[in-house]
Amino acid sequence: MQTVKMVVTGPFNSGKTSFIGSISEIPVVRTERRVTDHTRSIKEQTTVAMDFGRITIDKDLALYLFGTPGQKRFDFMWEILSEGMLGFVVLVDSARPETFREARRILDTFRTYSNTPFVIAANKQDDEDAWPPEDLKIALGLDQDVRVLPCIATQKESVKSVLLELLYVILENAAEESAPAPRRK
Repeated sequence: MQTVKMVVTGPFNSGKTSFIGSISEIPVVRTERRVTDHTRSIKEQTTVAMDFGRITIDKDLALYLFGTPGQKRFDFMWEILSEGMLGFVVLVDSARPETFREARRILDTFRTYSNTPFVIAANKQDDEDAWPPEDLKIALGLDQDVRVLPCIATQKESVKSVLLELLYVILENAAEESAPAPRRK
């Protein structure tokens, strides 16, 4: 069986753990700790190293999903987790525009680690304040060919759609790289 490593990254609280948890066929390996601001809990749990899940596509292919921590203080894990990835998803909370700049920074950082295919998942499309994927593409300053996909990280079919699209992008890139170069006259 061939395995494909994919990384799920994005800003703090964008839905990475939920994304992996909603599709993994194994219990997700989580490295979470409580987050506080010294006086009270801000968020019940946050990823401090990684999340890991697995999904079997067919008898010949399985995806290994590695979720990154979203907080900048844990960004040393990003490069480690990016090693050997064949593609990555940048998950963006499309209802929180104050996180868009951080999402773009994360995208740019991952692109320096590896020239692998990626897609942007516009999460929380079920929220009435969510930006549509087309508007998110503009807000993030992305090229026209970058795929920005609607997503609801807690819904298995939505996550499956994003991962399949990333697989298509990986296959398209592989086909382009293996195509013979045009002949010169």
